[in-house]
Amino acid sequence: MSNLNIDISKEVAVLAIDNPSEKVNTLNETMMEEFSAFLDELESNDSLKGAVLISGKENNFIAGADIEMFKARETADEIEQLSLSGHRILNRIEESIKPIVVAIHGSCMGGGLELSLACHYRTASSHSKTVLALPEVKLGILPGTGGTQRLPRLIGIQKSLNYILTGKNIFARQAYKMGLVDELVHKDALREAAIKAVHKVDAGTFKREDKRSSMEKMIEGNALGRSIIFSQARKQIFAQTKGNYPAPEQIIEAVKFGYKKGKEKGLLNEARLFGELGATKESRALVNLFFAMTNAKKNPHQELIKPINKIGILGAGLMGAGIADVSINKGSYSILLKDRDLESTAKGEQKIWNDLDKKSKKRIITTFDRDIAASRITGVDSYEGFESIDLVIEAVFENLELKHQIIKEVEEIIPDHTIFASNTSSLPITDIAKVSSRPEQVIGMHYFSPVQKMPLLEIIVTKQTADWVTATAYDVGVKQGKTVIVVNDGPGFYTTRILAPFMNEALLLLEEGASIEFLDKAMKQFGYPVGPMALLDEVGFDVGAHVGETMKPMFDGRGAKSSSKAQELIDSGFLGRKNGKGMYSYSGKQKDINREIYTHFGGMNRKNPEMEIVQHRMALMMINEAAWCLQEGIIKSPQDGDLGAILGLGFPPFTGGPFRYIDQSGVQNVVEKLHDFSERFGPRFKPAQILVDKAKNNTLFY
Repeated sequence: MSNLNIDISKEVAVLAIDNPSEKVNTLNETMMEEFSAFLDELESNDSLKGAVLISGKENNFIAGADIEMFKARETADEIEQLSLSGHRILNRIEESIKPIVVAIHGSCMGGGLELSLACHYRTASSHSKTVLALPEVKLGILPGTGGTQRLPRLIGIQKSLNYILTGKNIFARQAYKMGLVDELVHKDALREAAIKAVHKVDAGTFKREDKRSSMEKMIEGNALGRSIIFSQARKQIFAQTKGNYPAPEQIIEAVKFGYKKGKEKGLLNEARLFGELGATKESRALVNLFFAMTNAKKNPHQELIKPINKIGILGAGLMGAGIADVSINKGSYSILLKDRDLESTAKGEQKIWNDLDKKSKKRIITTFDRDIAASRITGVDSYEGFESIDLVIEAVFENLELKHQIIKEVEEIIPDHTIFASNTSSLPITDIAKVSSRPEQVIGMHYFSPVQKMPLLEIIVTKQTADWVTATAYDVGVKQGKTVIVVNDGPGFYTTRILAPFMNEALLLLEEGASIEFLDKAMKQFGYPVGPMALLDEVGFDVGAHVGETMKPMFDGRGAKSSSKAQELIDSGFLGRKNGKGMYSYSGKQKDINREIYTHFGGMNRKNPEMEIVQHRMALMMINEAAWCLQEGIIKSPQDGDLGAILGLGFPPFTGGPFRYIDQSGVQNVVEKLHDFSERFGPRFKPAQILVDKAKNNTLFY
């Protein structure tokens, strides 16, 4: 068998799952056929007591179903049949008269977890790399191989909905605590423990414990309690999704139906809903996003990468500490974290330690893993030790003179091969590199805050940046767990450049009389995770003003109207969340509209325009600017533009990004709307020529 390597040990068939053509295992049709053939053998072979499923990969069990199978099917019926064929195999596993035990080490995602749920016993390694999840909701679908029926029956409805509706990870010790896995062992003992488990189940000495709390059992044990759970889940989901994502609603429906009608009918209903969701435009957009993210993990110039062992990070504030955090945790790099004094450095180190310690207390990592990660970072207040640095990442304040000073200082110490990267959000890298003695080794690495959570890294290259420098920076980003896009240099690069007109339009709408809460509500309804007013508070008015000044000459050259309010607000003491005084006022966890700010925007009497007009004015500013960036070669492809907008700025993921939004809406429709807005609101809405040309030629971006 091409995917299953079978070995017999102590009357147990041990199946090592190993897809020879891929780095990770995925459930594909060939593998499922081989499972079916093996089950025939298991049932007919009297010398076998049972079977163990284990991975032949080092740190991966099964990363999920092969998404290519799903993508190749277009109609709801075709996608439903895919689900039903998976059900047939997993039902056979569940109904096998001989015990089948799964041994999990590494990632066990989607179809991999659903396969595990069909087995009679689950043993897992206690290693931090062992992570389980049902992430299908992130693809706009639901678990289609029994996940909506088996998981609730195993760990309870409330816990199941929490994980199926969010797709979030379940770490090994969490999984054991809730009863998702039956046994935790060291990864090196996993195989033998699983073989013993087969004999234990075969002998009838294993009895699974219901680990739900007495309150959970009481609420979930009657129809009224379940009804309340499903009702509350719907309310919470709608508050988060605003109805833009159909999958969460159908997930709740699938679980509810299964409890009402029984598991057999529940599985059939799951397959039907899986097919319907898989054919929606939202799911297709999210699947395309998944493939774009996967493609972005592949370095286009793998052969040019030079080894990076030690990184120097300048600035131990929020960004610097965040970059250090992902570098020691995911990248396993050695870090020198420098700030102006040891007290400042210590604050950054303490934040990193607190995050590590929190993970160890939650049993996500061991205390040994925590201590090893922490040992990779050294705080310094001088350039001592930078003689052996391979990469410097500067994360200081957005001031060109300061960055020039730092480049001059650091280049006196660092080796000739060292790359200098700036984590600037708007200053052109070409300007930063002007004082460098080796401008070909200067590059932009723009991280997003909070670094530990935001998935994007925007790499900015100049005309002088060497290809090996780009390839090496790309490799560092991937190892830090980031999705990487490479863009060409220019004011604001890509993400900040398309964000600036979006935020400017919000301020202009505020000047016209719209209220703070209305603008935030409108864009959250449109699908953004955060409204523009709340975002401005998070970014800070001072940073917003600086970015606006950097970008103003370019936008003014196109006849755009820029709001001049940012500096006026700063002068009046409004900085945003950092001083508790912005569009909102902050007192502890309390956040209220700061009505005082309206004195700068025409007074307290507010008059909100039509919501759809507001949504289109703001979204189209970002979309049109993305098209300008593609036209001018700032981004290299629509795919990069969509990734950058979604992962860096929260552009609604269910649309697929600005360019897929244009294709779905119709280029002609977008151009007509921009022309209309240009006449009504000013030349800043003039459509990029690339849009006009595509409308004329009736062509798409994809």
